[in-house]
Amino acid sequence: MPLHPEIATFLATLPPPPEGPLDPVAMRAAEESHVPPVEKRLPLHAVEDLTAHTASGDVPVRVYTPTAADRHGLLVYFHGGAFFLGSLETHDHVARSLAEETGLKVVSVGYRRAPEAAFPAGLDDCWAVTRWAAEQGGSLGWDGTTLALAGDSSGATFVAAVAARAHDEGFDRITHQILYYPSLDLDFDEDRYASLRENAVGYGLETAGLGPFNAFYLDSGADPADPLVSPVKRKDLSGLPPALVVTAEFDPMRDEGELYGRRLREAGVAATVSRYEGAGHGFVQHFSWIPEYHRVFTETRDFLTRR
Repeated sequence: MPLHPEIATFLATLPPPPEGPLDPVAMRAAEESHVPPVEKRLPLHAVEDLTAHTASGDVPVRVYTPTAADRHGLLVYFHGGAFFLGSLETHDHVARSLAEETGLKVVSVGYRRAPEAAFPAGLDDCWAVTRWAAEQGGSLGWDGTTLALAGDSSGATFVAAVAARAHDEGFDRITHQILYYPSLDLDFDEDRYASLRENAVGYGLETAGLGPFNAFYLDSGADPADPLVSPVKRKDLSGLPPALVVTAEFDPMRDEGELYGRRLREAGVAATVSRYEGAGHGFVQHFSWIPEYHRVFTETRDFLTRR
C-alpha cells in the first residue's frame, strides 16, 4: 500500500534538512519544544522521576504505574534518537501508552547520549538499569513475573544488545524483548539490504542520512562490526528471550529488522515479525495517534501475554 495519507501530508510540510554539520544541542531543543505540557498527557495512576543508583553510575529514570495495584510486571524502555537525540520527555507519550495498554509498570531510561558520552556509556546505562530494576523489584512493586525490554530505533539496538549481554553474563530474568523498527546493522552499505535502496528517499528518514545521524555514536568508539553495536552480526542468537520485532514498510532499515527476526527463529527463539504497512521509520513516536498504528501497543500487550 502507499504511504499513509496522514504521514504523507505531514512529510510534505517539512522543510529540507539544513546544510552543514548536525547540531545536537539545537536538534534536541527543537525536539523538546514539541513536548506537550503534563496536563495534556495521557493520565496514569502515577508517574515518578527517580534516580537509579547503578554500577554504571546514577541514571535518571521515569517510572509509570498504570493502576493502583500493589504489584505489576515490569517493562524497561529505551527511547530512540540515533544515540544522540530523544529523552525521557520526547518519548514520554510512548512510555505512557505502553503502561496503559500492557498494564505493566514502565521504567523509562534516561541513558547518556553521544557525542558527550562515548560508547559504551549509553549501553552500559541501559544494562545497569535493567539489573537495577530486577534487584530493586520489591521497592518498584515488581510482581516477579514479566521483566520485558522495549525500545524504538536506536533504543531497540540497546534492547537487542542488553538481551545478548544478559545472556552472556548469566542474567536470566529478562522475559521478552520488543524492538520497534530497530537499527541493527550500523554498516550502512546500500547493497546490504534492499530496503536501503527501495526506501532511500521520500519517506522521512532517508538512507543518505543514516551515516550522518549515527556518526556521533560511531565516532565515539562504537564499531559497526561489534555485535553489541550491530546486533544482527551476533553469530549465535540461541537462548535469547522471545522477541517481537516491529518493522515499517517504508523504513530504510526494514530489512535488517526482519532478517534479525528470521535469524532468531532459526536459532530456536520464539520471534514474531510484524510489518506495519504504509508506515515509515519513527511511526510509534510520531504517528501512534493514528488508530492503525496505535495498534502497535495492543500487539505488544498480546505478545507479552501470549503463552
